[in-house]
Amino acid sequence: MSDQVISLTNAPDGYADWLSELKIKIHAAQQRATLSVNRELIQLYWQIGRDILARQVAQGWGAKVIERLAHDLRNAFPNMKGFSRSNLLYMRAFADAWPNEQIVQQPVGQLPWGHNLVLLTKLKTPSERLFYAQKAIEHHWSRNVMVMQIESRLMGRQ
Repeated sequence: MSDQVISLTNAPDGYADWLSELKIKIHAAQQRATLSVNRELIQLYWQIGRDILARQVAQGWGAKVIERLAHDLRNAFPNMKGFSRSNLLYMRAFADAWPNEQIVQQPVGQLPWGHNLVLLTKLKTPSERLFYAQKAIEHHWSRNVMVMQIESRLMGRQ
């Protein structure tokens, strides 16, 4: 038996079309997997932020605890990014901006974390954040494009 690769010129009838269909299915599955991982990460970040908020209120925790938490989480998960002090503060701000857990089912839950950080830092109201989150999804905006859209609109208001 030979391990020769069949070229498309001598492939069986319908092979090229089948290959094209498989490529589309594979790309679609990869996109669904990426979106699923992103939703889980956004949910986790929201939960961590909510827990930080709740403990700060209930137990009077200050900023030093967040610094300690960042250190301990980075030690526990050395191969995982996202547990810096500043990112934990962003998680807290994210949970504060979106107090309802259902938010992760909405557009902001479908955006990467970097997009959400832009929404948090550049926009003041939930309605503005939702508007840009929806547009980013609808138009497949990169983070940089979303920043340009927000900044051009904000500059137009001045």
